[in-house]
Amino acid sequence: MNSKDPKRTSPPGPFRADGLEPGGYYEISRGHPVQLSPAGTRHGNANVTGALAIGSDPMVVELGVDVGHKLAEDTVRAPDVSVGGVPSETAGWAKGAPPLAVEYADEGTKETDLQTKIEEYFGAGARYVWVVRLVGPRRVEVYSSPESMSVHTGASLIEAPGVLQEKIPAEALWDRRVALDVSMRNLLLRAGYRSIDDVREAGREEGREEGREEGRFELLRDALEARLGRALTEAERTTVRAEMRAGNAVAVVSLVALDPSEIAARLAR
Repeated sequence: MNSKDPKRTSPPGPFRADGLEPGGYYEISRGHPVQLSPAGTRHGNANVTGALAIGSDPMVVELGVDVGHKLAEDTVRAPDVSVGGVPSETAGWAKGAPPLAVEYADEGTKETDLQTKIEEYFGAGARYVWVVRLVGPRRVEVYSSPESMSVHTGASLIEAPGVLQEKIPAEALWDRRVALDVSMRNLLLRAGYRSIDDVREAGREEGREEGREEGRFELLRDALEARLGRALTEAERTTVRAEMRAGNAVAVVSLVALDPSEIAARLAR
């Protein structure tokens, strides 16, 4: 990558990571200050949308938005979204680059500085950098190194092996409806389901099993009541249900062969 950013060719500047206070609108690159502007509405909305889709992935434990990463003693950069490398218990700058850094490029983005950031992320240990282009045709530039880049649009699937478990459609990084669908899929995966149909089937099976269990109880209750010549008390019904749920159905069924007085004594225990 042939960057023409003057910060890359000029001598290092005087600024250091330890002197940069959190909360300001500055990054530093090789000791030079880089002024940041607040995100516009398009940028801000897309940023949150992408974080929603990415952060729900079953493999993601740490996620940050606009977190400052100390890439070197004289370099602090804040990706729009950081995946990994942002422990919630630690104050101050994150150390090193996140495994996946996501940057949104909108109007006002300085291309030379963006390319410099990509180089700096990889130089500090990033495995992937995604650049989401919001100007012109919506697309995602996926970098696996400063020199290796592929472009994804629409439903084209992006992956980040070792960082994300699931592939994600490019449009999930700017389209909230798609991001919500991806998030639903990811949350189901976290709970052990492949799809919402799996959840429905599990519910139906649970209902069927509850029905079978209730049917078995009713048969046993009727047999015991016929043997006793009376209805079971509430306490006796509770005992029978508890024994069946504990896996002692055979022992309860064997009560039917006993004398009524022995049945009542056993159920009273």
